Amino acid sequence: MKIIAYGIRDDEMPYLKQWSKDKGIEVKAVAELLDESTVDQAKGYDGAVVYQQKPYTSKVLDKLASFGIKSLSLRNVGVDNVDADAIKRNGIKVTNVPAYSPSAIAELAVTQLMRLLRRTNTFDRKIAQGDLRWAPTIAKELDQMTVGVIATGRIGRKVIDICRGFGAKIIGYDVYHNPELEKDGIYVDTLDELYAKADVITVHSPATKENEHMLNDAAFAKMKDGVFIINAARGILIDTDALIRALDSGKVAGAALDVYEDEVGIFNTDFGSFDAIPDERLKNLLKRENVLVTPHVAFYTETAVKNMVQYALNSNVNLIEKGSDDSEVKF
Repeated sequence: MKIIAYGIRDDEMPYLKQWSKDKGIEVKAVAELLDESTVDQAKGYDGAVVYQQKPYTSKVLDKLASFGIKSLSLRNVGVDNVDADAIKRNGIKVTNVPAYSPSAIAELAVTQLMRLLRRTNTFDRKIAQGDLRWAPTIAKELDQMTVGVIATGRIGRKVIDICRGFGAKIIGYDVYHNPELEKDGIYVDTLDELYAKADVITVHSPATKENEHMLNDAAFAKMKDGVFIINAARGILIDTDALIRALDSGKVAGAALDVYEDEVGIFNTDFGSFDAIPDERLKNLLKRENVLVTPHVAFYTETAVKNMVQYALNSNVNLIEKGSDDSEVKF
């Protein structure tokens, strides 16, 4: 058995090598992402392990299938960039890593929320100018607030656990109710109700057509004045122009964004200077003291990276040997 792994970073290599040694399975590590210019390297392999934000196009998937590769394992959760028609047409089976580390995502989301509430960004900027005064940079306390959690899957539930530790009141919205949370009575019936009641709104929904721009002008208008917005899920969940308008009006008191709807080709890139960043809306957000932007790093912990690599490789082996895996995605 031979597996090719695309887009392997230096931080992933130790976990890939250890897995390959332990399993006695050959894995070719390719630094480049899987696309039309690199897909030919997969010829002669039994399965492919990948991670990227670029689309998995029909041309790429057709080429993989022509090489006899019908086992594709993603090292991430999202599958919105996979051409579903090409997957079905070629009989390719796809797995993802749905729970590489819910704690990693949740911990960053709450860390950034606490930074917003304690206004650390403002203090950092003041201190850099030699200003060590307190006022007027007064903070808020999470234990006095209601946190609205949109989507209560693994990550959403971990956020709830952490926020409860701070003493916050929790309300949640999800089409599918978790039985334990149902017993706690945290669920509201509609998003409108959550918008009206929450002081903090953190979104953990998947990227689907139905969820695209779920936080838009109409949604912001239904929220409390001075609400805080947290997004460590998917960039397309928030209409960036609407968020900027809500920040300008004061409707949104602060936002923490680990994702951005136009992040592909921008995040994880060194532009050399702030002015060279080729996105004016992103620069607008980055300049604000009440906005915290991280370049899609919530997943980026030692635990999560190890799990992403090794879970994906295990899934790929299962697809090759058995034709199925518990993490198989149905299109």
